[in-house]
Amino acid sequence: MRCAVGCGHVHRGADRGYGLDTVRGDAAHPVNRGLACGRGIRESVDPAGEWLTRPLVRKVGPDGDGDLVRATWSDALDRAADAIGEAVAVDPDEVAVLGSGQQTNEAAYALGKLARGGVGTRNYDANTTLCMASAVRAYYDAFGSDAPPPTYDDIPDARSHVVWGANPAVAHPVMFRWIADSAEDPNSTLLVVDPVESETAEVADLHVAPDPGGDLALARAVLAQLVDTGRVDEAFVEAHTEGFGDLAASLPAVEDAATRAGVGVETVEALAGAFEAPTLVYWGMGVNQSIRGTATARALIDCCLASGNLGPGSGPFSLTGQANSMGTRVCSSKGSWPGHRDFDDPEERRFVADVWDVPVSRLPDDPGPGPVGVFEARPSVLWTVATNPAAGMPDAGRVREILDDAFVIAQDAFHTETVDYADVVLPAATWGESSGTAMNMERTVSRVRPAIDTPAGVRSDLDVVAAVGSRVAPGVFPHAELDPEAVFDEFRELTAGTDADCSGIDYDRLDRELAVRWPAPDAETSGGYRYCEREGGDGASDGDESELGEAADGPVAGWSFPTPSGKAHFSGGVADVDAESLPEPTGADYPLTLTTGRERDGYNTGVRSREGTPGPVRARINPETFAALAERTRLESAGPRTVVASRRGSVDAVLDLDESVPPGLLWLPIHHPTTNRLTHPATDPLSAEPNLKQCAVRLERPEGEESAGRDLGEDREVPADD
Repeated sequence: MRCAVGCGHVHRGADRGYGLDTVRGDAAHPVNRGLACGRGIRESVDPAGEWLTRPLVRKVGPDGDGDLVRATWSDALDRAADAIGEAVAVDPDEVAVLGSGQQTNEAAYALGKLARGGVGTRNYDANTTLCMASAVRAYYDAFGSDAPPPTYDDIPDARSHVVWGANPAVAHPVMFRWIADSAEDPNSTLLVVDPVESETAEVADLHVAPDPGGDLALARAVLAQLVDTGRVDEAFVEAHTEGFGDLAASLPAVEDAATRAGVGVETVEALAGAFEAPTLVYWGMGVNQSIRGTATARALIDCCLASGNLGPGSGPFSLTGQANSMGTRVCSSKGSWPGHRDFDDPEERRFVADVWDVPVSRLPDDPGPGPVGVFEARPSVLWTVATNPAAGMPDAGRVREILDDAFVIAQDAFHTETVDYADVVLPAATWGESSGTAMNMERTVSRVRPAIDTPAGVRSDLDVVAAVGSRVAPGVFPHAELDPEAVFDEFRELTAGTDADCSGIDYDRLDRELAVRWPAPDAETSGGYRYCEREGGDGASDGDESELGEAADGPVAGWSFPTPSGKAHFSGGVADVDAESLPEPTGADYPLTLTTGRERDGYNTGVRSREGTPGPVRARINPETFAALAERTRLESAGPRTVVASRRGSVDAVLDLDESVPPGLLWLPIHHPTTNRLTHPATDPLSAEPNLKQCAVRLERPEGEESAGRDLGEDREVPADD
């Protein structure tokens, strides 16, 4: 697995030397059936990053500075544990732990168990809050449970594919092939909502380009159009939902909302018309990473509910990024206890404490502030596991200052920018060297097996977590080394009876079937479309194909949602959210709006795909915008080198004049290690997810370059329609 599509790969170890010789898609795997993307193959066979092969510790001299030097595992682990122990003695919240969707379920579960049950810190995150927290909150508020209702099996049956704030042609190529194949049917359409004409938009039947930050206004305009034109599925709404009346009363006039979104009414009508056919709505970071991420995700779900697009071949489908982001949501004890047990429920809290055999008083009272809040707390010790906050966090310059002041334990397979701030470096195995499981974005659990032996100086994430835990919190783990299968068994048993029930999945079953989708409460069950019951079935929900047989493909007989009323909820509260303002509007000093996106093959701050020190970031800008800026600053000519600056920092850049970027906008790749020096740390008030997509920037000349003009854009604001 290299992204959250969850493709099965076959790895063949090299006959000579270390590493992999061949990687190909696994034709037997039920997720991808042999398909594979170039990134999935290249990053496995020949990752370009610098491998970490030995533990390192910082040797500090009299002046307080020092270099990272080789150490034994015993020395490195003792130093890490001593720092954690000293901080816990003062306050458990002095220790911050940041996990990742690059861990196996077993490692993520163990890390969460140690952070919550061993250390007892609330300052813990598992990467969820950087990418999926807004979608998670939206799912909980609408359905009472996290994760998309649809699965990949629904893609061929959809007639309208609405991709909103995502670029799966680049980010999820295998999944996009299924979407594109379905959209090629004469009765199907592909519609893309994105301020930039992305690779996905290039092949769409309709590309809608709202103003930056206009997604919520546009989604509410579409919903208002559905109501005004009589496209509401009144029978479904009446029987299976709550709150529609209050929501309908709060909707703006279509014309007003369209104007706020920066589109015409005819565009709103085109989007609303798509919902007349079975519609899948896919969204990604362009929606989630916003101060209105939760509200926008809720509005997209509202469109599905109002139009009756909840059922096979339709529904809301958030696109997850990292390989095991779904797994961290289910098992890592970040936003919920394992199995999506409610963090705020005292009974669930006591249950988890009993299973873990730790004092309930040690468990934190709330799930914590998210990574932005973690850094605002300025913890004295920070342990990062397969994550790179020095590059991946917003306002990264300030984050690096905080890293410089903290005792940093960096656990990773590759050298990252965060490693440069580390006091202890713990080299970890990557996917082709690890044993365990992972979950993809459609809730499917797959086995992960090592294709090659781990190098002598490297340990698996699970082994490292266990070794630290045995020193920091003896008794939390039964041994200093943990068996992945035993850890998975503990996790799956903890999920029994929950909405994310994995108790019917074990290693033997995965060996037989290769992949199983939850909820799976017994050894024969595998979840399908969630919340619906099919005609001819026995009343079991989640479209259980094993129990319902052929009836699993029949009409939906009923609905049951894990909410107090058993009904899905519309988002009446969206009316209270400001649908217009950005956290940092443009102005005379900073006239351009920065947005960010994924480049092809770009994941995980690029540590596996870039060679050596990265050069200046590639900045895409509309030729008209650049020409207007150049003219106002009296430039006779402008070379490609420039500086992009925000109120938080500046970065060297190479300009790329690109008509696919709308006027007034500047586009930077999110996984370049300098991009987040510019971004704004504002967060969604409901999900704590940062607003990584819009902030105000300007162009400046590189230091020392002489010119008659001033900084590009310093004169006055560039209108969006210039």
